[in-house]
Amino acid sequence: MPSNVRWTAIADHYRAQVLSGEITPGTKLPSNKALADSWGTTTATVSRALGNLVVEKVLYTSPRGTYVADAPYSSASASDRLTRVHRTKSALMDGETIVVTAAGLVVPPNYIREMFQLDHGDQIVRRESVIGRGKTRTALTVTWHPVEFLGLVPDLVSTAVGKAAGLTDKVLTATGRKITHGRDDMHARTADAREASHLGVPIGASILGLGYRWSDEAGIIEFGEVCLPSMLTIGYPYELAD
Repeated sequence: MPSNVRWTAIADHYRAQVLSGEITPGTKLPSNKALADSWGTTTATVSRALGNLVVEKVLYTSPRGTYVADAPYSSASASDRLTRVHRTKSALMDGETIVVTAAGLVVPPNYIREMFQLDHGDQIVRRESVIGRGKTRTALTVTWHPVEFLGLVPDLVSTAVGKAAGLTDKVLTATGRKITHGRDDMHARTADAREASHLGVPIGASILGLGYRWSDEAGIIEFGEVCLPSMLTIGYPYELAD
């Protein structure tokens, strides 16, 4: 590694390893000096990177060293999940579970109708799922797909758990389309009754709302709405132009 490696690159690396399950809860990381040597950087840079992950509760420290946290304080970003789809065909990270609570054709609300450029009365595929890790429910997701995908991928309206994680890959394979554009929008708000029930939090509890759009030149392939309970962190890297 070059000596000018950024602390953010180190933080992103270990965050991704924790989220993917490559390093598991309770794993002890090498010493800061050993990490600095392996990254070709300074211990101060390593300390800043790991300190950031401690704040995010991805890691914790003790007199014996730095460890991967036991609790699922971090959640995967839409970008993490798309990368996971490309690598493994599944949108779930290692250790995550999913329960599909609803799947079918619906007449969408106006904001979805406008996003997909539908006419009044047109239907769209809506899927609702709860993602968890261990005993903790970490996200409520609602995904929307164009109705024409249903003829190619009937599993879009299935609630079978075994068919849920790989649906994005099935859609891309069946349609021959490729996601070339992504956009995430996030906002903090309070949970309504439906969201609170699925996440196991009180009505009115603070949550993070995330909307993502995966598309190509032909239009939106998948739009997802994700609700995360408070204290979960989403992190992702980005490049800055010189």
